[in-house]
Amino acid sequence: MLLSTFLVEDKPEIRDTVVEAMEEVAPLKFVGHAASEAAARQWLRTFHDDWQLAIVDLFLSEGSGFGVLRDCQARKPSQKVVVLTSYCHQNITDHCLQLGADKVFDKAADLEELVAFCKAHADSLDRVVPQVQPSSTLH
Repeated sequence: MLLSTFLVEDKPEIRDTVVEAMEEVAPLKFVGHAASEAAARQWLRTFHDDWQLAIVDLFLSEGSGFGVLRDCQARKPSQKVVVLTSYCHQNITDHCLQLGADKVFDKAADLEELVAFCKAHADSLDRVVPQVQPSSTLH
């Protein structure tokens, strides 16, 4: 299963690198992205059922990922939100987790862990998808 993924990242070069690299090694299909807090919040309101993973950067050119995390608190259990940041200080990590992030990853050091998280999430969704039973034919 490919996870429908939404990315919040304001730097185009980083966004492009994340999309390209993650789609190559993780079970992801990016279905949208936003560069600002307002655009991310709007996308999430509009497409609230159309994603299974959101990857959020914290420090954006307009707004912050903290507001995005707040908006994601009312998500479905099958939707996961992770933070991908260059600022993995303990106080920031703790704040993200308090706001409902499932996990916080360092952009420079934790990409393998992010890939493993994505694979585990995709596997968990594969297990809960009901198997379709063949229909019986009436004679």
